[in-house]
Amino acid sequence: MRDFLLIALFAFLGAAAAGLLGAGVLRLVRRRSLTASITVIAAVAVTAMLAGTLAVAQAMFLSPHDLTVVTMVVAMAAVVSLATALLLGRWVVARSRDLTLAARSFGDGGDFAAPDAPATAELDALSRELAATSARLAESRDRERALETSRRELVAWISHDLRTPLAGLRAMSEALEDGVAADPHRYLRQIRTEVERLNGMVGDLFELSRIHAGTLALSPSRISVYDLIGDALAGADPLARELGVRLVGDRVESVPVDVDGKEMSRVLGNLLINAIRRTPTDGTVAVAAERSPSGGVVLSVTDGCGGIPEEDLPRVFDTGWRGTHARTPPAGAGLGLAIVRGIVEAHQGRAAVHNVPGGCRFEVTLPEAP
Repeated sequence: MRDFLLIALFAFLGAAAAGLLGAGVLRLVRRRSLTASITVIAAVAVTAMLAGTLAVAQAMFLSPHDLTVVTMVVAMAAVVSLATALLLGRWVVARSRDLTLAARSFGDGGDFAAPDAPATAELDALSRELAATSARLAESRDRERALETSRRELVAWISHDLRTPLAGLRAMSEALEDGVAADPHRYLRQIRTEVERLNGMVGDLFELSRIHAGTLALSPSRISVYDLIGDALAGADPLARELGVRLVGDRVESVPVDVDGKEMSRVLGNLLINAIRRTPTDGTVAVAAERSPSGGVVLSVTDGCGGIPEEDLPRVFDTGWRGTHARTPPAGAGLGLAIVRGIVEAHQGRAAVHNVPGGCRFEVTLPEAP
């Protein structure tokens, strides 16, 4: 028993010496190719076996003949092990190089395409993560391009809408100043109308800036949607009468919600004004409010605009979007629906639109009050 313990001790000491030497070599080549590291590991395994055998032989536990046989076996194992390590290292390095070349597409603004060649489980997992990251980056680039387009359109449309009333104000003020106005009171009324319109536009810009900056302060309280819609219909009725549009609100449930009454009145007012202006004379704008089967309260405004092109539906709530027939007053600067979405999302709700026969329906979903 004592001899076996000594053999184990000498073998361990010899193998440990080889292991320490291999650890030092691995530290030296840690920044080199993975092939070098794999080769060193294979060499350490063979060298540890040989060192242990030599240590046992030096302790006179092996005959010269047995030592020769064992050394020859270890040498053959070393050849096979090193060759296998080199092949494995080159294969892993080749797969890593393919993955590196595929990942360079990120810097070129392209999409990541994983190499077709088989790879290790770790490289496959890395490829999946890179593919997911590429998809998220592509979505981010698309959103950035859409936002930039929206900003350019907003600047162009705001400039257009400001230039027209300002030119009219200038002409009317010059006419009043020169005393050539045939009806000064009419000019003053028109100036007041244009000033109120400009004031509303500036108010919309300020509201939108607060929404985008995340500084929209809400003061929620428990309110019935019946009261909210009733006030909104009363406020929009004069415009509807002027344009010959009927307002209908007979499908309104008395459901409580926790919202900021002032901001939510602005949401409903914007939706109603937008619907009334897009509905032809003798048309109908219908307002409804009911519990959603999936939870929450759905407030809807249905107009008779004839529908929105399917390709424009995703852009309806974008800042500055006004469609193809809204480039002239009184359509505004395309901020109303963007404000609607911002206020609704600040209430943890969502805004949506879809076409219905003869028009489109704007829906606002809000959480129901406990």
